[in-house]
Amino acid sequence: QVQLVESGGGLVQAGGSLRLSCAASGRTFSSAAMGWFRQIPGKEREFVAAISWSGLSKYNADSVKGRFTISRDNAKNTVYLQMNGLKPEDTAVYYCAKQKLPGATMTVSQAYDYWGQGTQVTVSS
Repeated sequence: QVQLVESGGGLVQAGGSLRLSCAASGRTFSSAAMGWFRQIPGKEREFVAAISWSGLSKYNADSVKGRFTISRDNAKNTVYLQMNGLKPEDTAVYYCAKQKLPGATMTVSQAYDYWGQGTQVTVSS
């Protein structure tokens, strides 16, 4: 069983920064790819970023490239999402998730089996 707990969300002005954290319990964290997704009411969950188990491979959605950076610390069982240059359209609930199987595509929600409860990010204009 894996539990994921996000933190770090909040209200920020456009152009500001936030750092999201996702603390994981369970022994499989260090061997699993991790991802961040976001969702606004009435829309499907959207891929934001993903990172391989080693941290050597990273993927970002086009909408956040150059602004968001995903990282992980396997010693702390934590994955991070550094968000800079925030825009009002980044407003959403942000979720972290653990990849279900190694080697699967990391940009789709179906590739993940455990999810956190989400943390709200609100960017004011």
